[in-house]
Amino acid sequence: MSLLRNSPETRYADTGEGLVAYQTFGEGPDLLFLNDAHSNVEVMWEQPLIAAFFDRLSSFARVTYFDNRGVGVSDTIPFGSITIDHWMDDIKFVMDAAGIAQATLVGDAEGGPGAMMYTAAHPDRVSALILCNSFARWPRDDDFPIGMPAKSIEKLTELAIIGWGKPGFFALPAPSTIGNRQLEEWLARYQRLSAPPSWAATMNTWYSYVDVRSILPNIPAPTLVITRKDAVYHRSAHGEYLAAHIPNATLVELPGIDTTPYFVDPAPVLDEIEAFLTGVRPRPMSDRTLATVMFTDIVNSTGHLSRLGDQQWLSVLGHHDQLTREYLDRYRGTERHTSGDGFLATFDGPTRAVTCAAELQQAMPDLGIEIRAGLHTGEVELTGDDVGGLAVHIAARVIDADRSNDIMVSSTVKDLVAGSGIEFDHRGSHELKGVPGEWQLYAVSGLP
Repeated sequence: MSLLRNSPETRYADTGEGLVAYQTFGEGPDLLFLNDAHSNVEVMWEQPLIAAFFDRLSSFARVTYFDNRGVGVSDTIPFGSITIDHWMDDIKFVMDAAGIAQATLVGDAEGGPGAMMYTAAHPDRVSALILCNSFARWPRDDDFPIGMPAKSIEKLTELAIIGWGKPGFFALPAPSTIGNRQLEEWLARYQRLSAPPSWAATMNTWYSYVDVRSILPNIPAPTLVITRKDAVYHRSAHGEYLAAHIPNATLVELPGIDTTPYFVDPAPVLDEIEAFLTGVRPRPMSDRTLATVMFTDIVNSTGHLSRLGDQQWLSVLGHHDQLTREYLDRYRGTERHTSGDGFLATFDGPTRAVTCAAELQQAMPDLGIEIRAGLHTGEVELTGDDVGGLAVHIAARVIDADRSNDIMVSSTVKDLVAGSGIEFDHRGSHELKGVPGEWQLYAVSGLP
């Protein structure tokens, strides 16, 4: 399935006490994905990183995703009346409406307790259970020292009221997104379209009462528990507890600090789910992911070499390389290859990539040189430290399409950084060698 496809059709399951919005897509064994208050089945497909995650998931499973009642485009639940029974009913009626007799349940973070409860209560309908950065209980207690202190829960509830729907809220579950302004602003909008602040605060309060520890020994299904080793929000100790108390559980601890699976390094999570669900582990030597590819090149490098001579030119190149690496580090770019007078790098955010290229260009005249750059966003194939794929080929053609000292981007990049304040000049329609169709190219004309 394509990252640029239209979103699947939204259907509704009738619980008798409200409608639950759900979507089903993909082919393979049935998998039901349970999320938390950050959910809107209609809007989530607008975010390329979320779309890429579910495209990959649906490549080996028939995925059903739904908004819990009170969230997204599902019906509401009156404040104060929410119980875990509501979530269990949502699971049951969505499975019935989607024609699912038995499925693997994926409980992501706050979606975990409902998935665990349903699995224990309805073992005939759950073939396997996957828990990603989830927990059996939130608050700390004498017999549960790994829990969250009461004061921290109070602060979270306050934050849900004053910070919900504002950039920066996702710094808790996905701290690596800090500084990616475009993504932060999109996530803030996604929160607003998922639930109002009052509902988010209600959910935070409710999570502080949920405790499914007593039912863990009654979960018969094979269970995969995935945690991030250095996570500061959904800490890995919670996953260790789950794996130790669910009879048929396997714990997988992945590196990283982010617990939201979509935005930062999702491939290892998807690899583990695919191996658990299908018994086939993807080939580790090649991963496919969404990235912004940047090529840079020194303008008239041959002329500089002739003018300066070998030794002085090597000194300039050394300063060029050092400066480029400093800017890559600043904007979280990954160096993939150098060509003597240029770099190939990838970024997980297009805004950072464009900003990095433009600011790097502004810094180079201090060395007596100018650079140009070409950028494109698309799916790349990672093999070790190397990168390949059509997106790399397109970025290389973008930089070659205009021989001036400009930062050239594809229309894909321009569209993805909309709202960032970056300005562009249209440079017309181009045929890119080896790439079908006409491509609209743009030059960066100003940063915010």
